[in-house]
Amino acid sequence: MLELINVTKSYQTPGNKDGVCVLKNITLKVTKGQSLVIVGPSGSGKSTLLNIIGALDRPSEGRVLFDGKDLAELNEFELARIRNRQIGFVFQLHHLLPQCTVLENVLVPTLAGKTHLSRKEIQERATNLLQRVGLKDHMLYRPGQLSGGQRQRVAVVRALINRPKLLLADEPTGSLDKDAAENIAELMVELNRSEEVTLIAVTHSLRLAELIGNVMELSDGLLRDGSGQ
Repeated sequence: MLELINVTKSYQTPGNKDGVCVLKNITLKVTKGQSLVIVGPSGSGKSTLLNIIGALDRPSEGRVLFDGKDLAELNEFELARIRNRQIGFVFQLHHLLPQCTVLENVLVPTLAGKTHLSRKEIQERATNLLQRVGLKDHMLYRPGQLSGGQRQRVAVVRALINRPKLLLADEPTGSLDKDAAENIAELMVELNRSEEVTLIAVTHSLRLAELIGNVMELSDGLLRDGSGQ
């Protein structure tokens, strides 16, 4: 479903004509329904790699194939449609709209573009997902009335509302306390299985890495399996 072929990313910096190379010839294949954790030190390029996978950024060299499409060949409108309909994003900060209720925040991604589902069907899916994550009784709450763990659960549901093929999580437990982080880690693994959505997470969470099991390490611009091979 996803393939990276010799992906390199460099940034130009003042006084350095060669720039800084963050990612070096990354090659990766991810199949439908697979789960993967990418670990590595701060500044190693984990978020950059995730942004390239999620069509938020473009590589300096190499190719990214998503669901049979070469992302480099798509225009900005086509990329935006893929990001909205086929890729869900969960970030360290939930980025919920403070003036909107939990239910309204979950429904935001459904407002862009057309869908084959009716508004009733979409709302039913939102309600069902919120019930599965233990927030059915909080649908009319606003983010400020929720705990950090609850807000992140809303963010996970929002990422899944359009039934994406790929769920990308950038440090999803990084701002949470131990218990809340544990709950979010277990939730994402359960939803990966029940929703049959491919999951790629970058994290420092040993618990999330332990639950998913399939771990790769990004260091010095190179992506290796968890054993360092």
